[in-house]
Amino acid sequence: MDLLNTLVDKGLRRELPTREEALAVLATSDDELLDVVAAAGKVRRQWFGRRVKLNYLVNLKSGLCPEDCSYCSQRLGSKADILKYTWLKPDEASKAAAAGVAGGAKRVCLVASGRGPTDRDIARVSETIETIKEQNEGIEVCACLGLLSDGQAERLRAAGADAYNHNLNTSEGTYGDITTTHTYQDRVDTVTKAHDAGLSACSGLIAGMGESDEDLVDVVFSLRELDPDSVPVNFLIPFEGTPLGKEWNLTPQRCLRILAMTRFVCPDVEVRLAGGREVHLRTMQPLALHLVNSIFLGDYLTSEGQAGQADLDMIADAGFEVEGAGTTTLPRHRADALAGAGCGTSSAGCGSHEDSGCGSHEGGGCGPCGGHGAPEVPEQMPADQARTDLVAVRRRGAGTDLAPNA
Repeated sequence: MDLLNTLVDKGLRRELPTREEALAVLATSDDELLDVVAAAGKVRRQWFGRRVKLNYLVNLKSGLCPEDCSYCSQRLGSKADILKYTWLKPDEASKAAAAGVAGGAKRVCLVASGRGPTDRDIARVSETIETIKEQNEGIEVCACLGLLSDGQAERLRAAGADAYNHNLNTSEGTYGDITTTHTYQDRVDTVTKAHDAGLSACSGLIAGMGESDEDLVDVVFSLRELDPDSVPVNFLIPFEGTPLGKEWNLTPQRCLRILAMTRFVCPDVEVRLAGGREVHLRTMQPLALHLVNSIFLGDYLTSEGQAGQADLDMIADAGFEVEGAGTTTLPRHRADALAGAGCGTSSAGCGSHEDSGCGSHEGGGCGPCGGHGAPEVPEQMPADQARTDLVAVRRRGAGTDLAPNA
């Protein structure tokens, strides 16, 4: 296909595709899917070889969020039967992080529900970061605490944080359909504050909320302009008890097209396969490794993932290798730029704070998108065909007495 040849050439040169080219990737047929994966895989290998970075989530504070993000199991008014607990102590968080490190994780992502941290919360998380760094030599730490106030990103950086995650989640045009308690611009401002403080910026999206192809291209192009080091791609986990609990709009094939489009638009960025991969990609997860260069190990915030050892086996069986602690994740031109900004972390981005409709502390990009002028959206799966058996609420790890999955 001329389209794919053009996109590969542009990706190898770090050149931005046109919107029409990005939309064309999402419009390809199932017969063309392997060609799309192979083409995007060339771009992925150019910048990241066959390495896969492992990240591990620690949910510092779960549930009872005052924000109304429609996808989130921790949202205001959520009836999802999730774990609810207040702040983990620093040693409890460090113990949870150690399980991920032992499983091969290179980065630990510390997440807390809520609109945004108070100064007292920043002090608490700073102590947690310092404890984790002291007890786990060489580990990278990313914080994901919601909307930041002035000076908070600098305090996290001083405590040793390497990165900060705050996702855009969906297009600016549909954001108000998903969340009313904060704005799209609030999210952009927080990512900018993190970047300006010398933290590695991490920002991504959630797919599967009924959005149109145009919405997906809009948010990925906005992310390219924002220029985070890491772009996590979440797929909505439709939790019962949330407004999007019946949104089953994704197929494995569509998920792969979304990941390929993201790779073509953000060729040299750490693209992370985040929440919802087990639910929507299922047995086709190994194909996604040809598109992304980063995944989460084990469980998410409020939902369970597949067994950590199964993740490692999948990576090995697909012919990829786990990225070691001594390897720089980002291509040299991005790593040098990050070091020049005073960040000091050797790799990109962080984990999404969301389980893609899973357990974010507030920031989503879900919601009943699509009220903005009759976009074409995938037909919603009838309720009796929804794979609710695939959504497993987390009952182990942080906040429980049971061993974590890592």
